[in-house]
Amino acid sequence: MRTIANIVWIVFGGLFTALGWCLAGVVFYITIVGIPLGRQAFKMAALTLAPFGKTIVYGGGAPSFVANVFWVVLIGLWEAISYVALGAVYCITIIGIPIGLQLFKMAKLSLLPFGARVVDAS
Repeated sequence: MRTIANIVWIVFGGLFTALGWCLAGVVFYITIVGIPLGRQAFKMAALTLAPFGKTIVYGGGAPSFVANVFWVVLIGLWEAISYVALGAVYCITIIGIPIGLQLFKMAKLSLLPFGARVVDAS
């Protein structure tokens, strides 16, 4: 079932969103200072491409906390707000609830990406 859901997700916008995250990652990598931010953008691209059947595991300790504070101020807050708002819109309809839940997962990762790993939910 998750394969079908991921295919539908990719067709109806997941591919374009993942490409946008990849573009952001490339821009961050061009500036040497932005490489840590680029790694997080590529992590978001991987989750955005096929979110069904994946989960987020947190860890990393104090360095990840400090990096997440900077991320939230620079990028994360607005990304998380947009994902939560879009997820709430999808959750209004019964058929949109699975998509809304995936958007909430992406909001969580876009808010605090440092120290997080995207793993298969097996």
